Amino acid sequence: MDNSGGFGHKRRGMISVQELSKQFGTQLAVDRLSFEVPAGQIVGFLGPNGAGKSTTLKILTGMLAPTSGAAQICGFDLLRDTLEVKKRVGFVPESGAVFETLTGLEFLEMVAALYAIPQQAALDRIRQFIAFFDLSFETLTDKLLGAYSKGMRRKVVITAALLHNPPVVFFDEPLDGLDANAAVGFKALIQTLAQEGKTIVYSSHLLDVVERVCDRVIMIDKGRLLLDGKPDELVASHSSGTLERLFTKMTGGDELEQRAKDFAKTFRA
Repeated sequence: MDNSGGFGHKRRGMISVQELSKQFGTQLAVDRLSFEVPAGQIVGFLGPNGAGKSTTLKILTGMLAPTSGAAQICGFDLLRDTLEVKKRVGFVPESGAVFETLTGLEFLEMVAALYAIPQQAALDRIRQFIAFFDLSFETLTDKLLGAYSKGMRRKVVITAALLHNPPVVFFDEPLDGLDANAAVGFKALIQTLAQEGKTIVYSSHLLDVVERVCDRVIMIDKGRLLLDGKPDELVASHSSGTLERLFTKMTGGDELEQRAKDFAKTFRA
């Protein structure tokens, strides 16, 4: 079975990043970042606010140009082969932005047209996704996206990112707005996608979820790589107990916890 989303690729090095940097004025958002991700792996991409996670994802999906360094997706160079890269990636941004004056179906049909998916094939895939997310077809046709709840909008954005069956998918806080049942379904979905050979990069602050579903964790801070490895091995090697505890230890969270305790004391009288 060909799980490449219709595109030939090698199973190794689906994402390859070398010394990637991005500067905004005097601010260095991404600082000489390097890593590789093979096919079929779910990678948790972690860091505190402002660490450079979203900037890195926008670079790897062709939305931003790097200041320096290089990257390849499925063997295609990010700068030389931008269109080929965009054909092979799906992206769920943190904002979950959509065209609010379109219905859900109109938006998904537009996305399908951009990827040259035949109309009937697109409609079949859309029906499969909305059934998975427990949405009615009437919801997609009767309401404009501007009237959708945050969770409903997130389901449509996830569907749009996966509609063209990309071999590499980037998720930025994908569970934001999803209810508990939808979140459970989504976690099962990404694990199934990985089993089919797709590469998943999962950026989230929900560290307990990352610890359960991700094969590997890449942790960055101030645009630089801090840690890279299997969650259980990283937690064990740093004697942290949990990934969340390791995260706070590596990114200065211990200091914030102490400040919170000191602040709470001001209410005791």
